[in-house]
Amino acid sequence: MFLQPSRILAASIGLALVTVTTAATPTPPFHSSPYFGERVREWWVEPGIRVRVVAPGRINPSRPTRLVIYATPNGSTLEQTLGCGKADELDWRFDIQHVAAQIRRYRELTPQENVVLAVVQAEGMSWPAWRAEHKDHAARIKALVEMIRDQTPGPNVHVALTGHSGGGSFLTGFLNAHDGIPDYIDNISYLDANYSYSDAEKHGDKLLTWLKGGDNRRLAVIAYDDREITLNGKKVVGPDGGTYRGTGRMIKRFAKDIPLSESKNGDVATGTGLNGRLIFRVHTNPQNKILHTALVGEMNGLLAALGAAPFGEPRAYDKWVQPAPGIPPRPKDAPGGKAFFARIDTLPRGEREDAIASELLRGNLPEFLRHFVPVTIRDKSHTAVIDVMPDYLAVGSDTDWVRVPMNPYTAQRIADAFGCQLPTRKMANEIARSAAVKLIPLPLSIDREAPHTFAKHHALIEVQRAGEPLGKLVDGVKKDVVVTNRLAERPDRVAIFGWHYPDGGPIQPLTTVHVDWYVDYSHGVRLIRRTVQIDGKPKDIRSVLHSTVLAGLLSDEGILSRPSY
Repeated sequence: MFLQPSRILAASIGLALVTVTTAATPTPPFHSSPYFGERVREWWVEPGIRVRVVAPGRINPSRPTRLVIYATPNGSTLEQTLGCGKADELDWRFDIQHVAAQIRRYRELTPQENVVLAVVQAEGMSWPAWRAEHKDHAARIKALVEMIRDQTPGPNVHVALTGHSGGGSFLTGFLNAHDGIPDYIDNISYLDANYSYSDAEKHGDKLLTWLKGGDNRRLAVIAYDDREITLNGKKVVGPDGGTYRGTGRMIKRFAKDIPLSESKNGDVATGTGLNGRLIFRVHTNPQNKILHTALVGEMNGLLAALGAAPFGEPRAYDKWVQPAPGIPPRPKDAPGGKAFFARIDTLPRGEREDAIASELLRGNLPEFLRHFVPVTIRDKSHTAVIDVMPDYLAVGSDTDWVRVPMNPYTAQRIADAFGCQLPTRKMANEIARSAAVKLIPLPLSIDREAPHTFAKHHALIEVQRAGEPLGKLVDGVKKDVVVTNRLAERPDRVAIFGWHYPDGGPIQPLTTVHVDWYVDYSHGVRLIRRTVQIDGKPKDIRSVLHSTVLAGLLSDEGILSRPSY
């Protein structure tokens, strides 16, 4: 039988980020997401942990804050874990967990809380491998959880720790770091992830003591009978492995101290204790399928673990799934560039940025900008090919368009929606070197921050570009808004670089002198696709930028810990 032993959003500058071995460095500011009015920020924590925090657009200071920290499974990126709609060019992993959509549904069901999501990804996309590389992994995981919590807004931040697959190793590391689980943890959920549960390491003792310490505490375990599943004719788990056996070990330990009741609904056996605060759900898997990810996404595993939805199909969060990244088609009613700039010329700065974002996010940009140009970058050992927008972001059509300067947060919002990355200084230099059309910079000095000057500058560039077809890689027309490690020192600034002369020399050295809201006619946003080819194999550009081996291909600052605004 189943039960038998067989505060208002943190200031956009961010607070101090602390790890076990590194000095405090500021986290990046939040920027507006293109989806559901959320705000996001992302950064790398040394050594080799990537963090993305997704918060609601507004935090109610009178309500408690729920922080859900979700550890990625083996083989999945942050983006794949968060999830999005299907697209032919996307990996299947984007449609299996939908953590972001499940948390949005959870927000809808729990309006009495501010709900913030933090997804943590280990370098190499494996928490077990990361832990094996770091003897002090437990202390590092403890420091990471505390850092994320400390930077989460609200006077009463309670934390739910959860993860899928190898993400359970993150939870194990957290348990190993404490003699007693902290009081601020009120939910721990293993989503087919309890492979590394160990009685020898006192995991059961710690979890039981914690559960008994407060009526608000909840432990949820979701697993399935994986003992006989096969892939390509071979068993997936060994004779002692798998989450079915891991769950059996947990049940055996817990049953010594807590009466457990058993029920069954269809193929799901459920064991509960402590008035429902302890819950084990095991899919009996009579058809011997691989249900590993289905338990999380298709069966609403995260929502069920948080106590917000029944476990099982159908998905309860479909309306909250964000679209796949990409540039939408241009609407038939979209204004041309000249009309748009006439409309925004007198708008206050914030309204102007909103108008720019609105037009670009609905696809009002020229057709030729949708056709990216490959740029090849080589070092002694490796070759990278990045796909580059042929010119700078613009509003309008191929026959009526205007290049559009914007602040870095608007630029980041557009890049996120389009599945793109802002360039580094080295990328900007490589683009200038590879450009088929190299124009002479045209500085202006009057009304530098006015939209009519933006339009005037565009017109001057177009006079110089006359005779060259649209779609060729163009350089020498704008300074690039770039990402740089210098933003760690001055996170409330915009970094700009470039505006190259035809001989390759830039007018503008890399600088963070301007505050982040500053925009003038000389600023331009050129996007690079997130997928980069390294030695002929596709990789996410942000992983490349943080690779000790590969970062030098795309960054002249070494590893880039700040890949976004």
